Amino acid sequence: MIKWAGRLMVFFGAAHTIGALTVEGAAHHAGAWFSGALWDDDLAAMGPANSAYWLSLASFGVPLTVVGLMVLWLDRRGIVPPTFIAWMLGIWIMVGAVVLVFTPWPIVLLANVLLLVGTRRAARTAPLRPTPTTRTP
Repeated sequence: MIKWAGRLMVFFGAAHTIGALTVEGAAHHAGAWFSGALWDDDLAAMGPANSAYWLSLASFGVPLTVVGLMVLWLDRRGIVPPTFIAWMLGIWIMVGAVVLVFTPWPIVLLANVLLLVGTRRAARTAPLRPTPTTRTP
C-alpha cells in the first residue's frame, strides 16, 4: 500500500506539472519567469506569466512529487513513513477539495488513504525495537 501511495503521488504530481507546462502552455512564459518579470507583478491581479508560473512550477505538483519520492525511498529501505505525512497531506487535500471542487483531488485522496492505511498496518506488524543500551568502553 505504501509503495502504491508513493507511486500515485509521484505520477499525479509529475503529470500535473508536466501537463501544465506542455498542454496548458505554461512553458511559453519561461522567458518572463527567468527575466525577473514576475518580481513586480501584483498577485491580486496576476498577469498571464504569473498565472502560468503558479499553475506549473509553483503548484502542488512539485512538492507532491517530492513527497511521493520520499515515501518510495523510505519504503525501499524498509522504513515506514511517519503517519504525520498522511495526516498533513489529507488535510491539504480536503482544503483543496473544498476550495476547488472540480479538480482530480480524489486521485491524491486515494494515495493518501493508501499511505495512511499502509503506515498503520506496518506500525502494527513491525517488531518492537530493542531499547538502546549504553556501552562503556
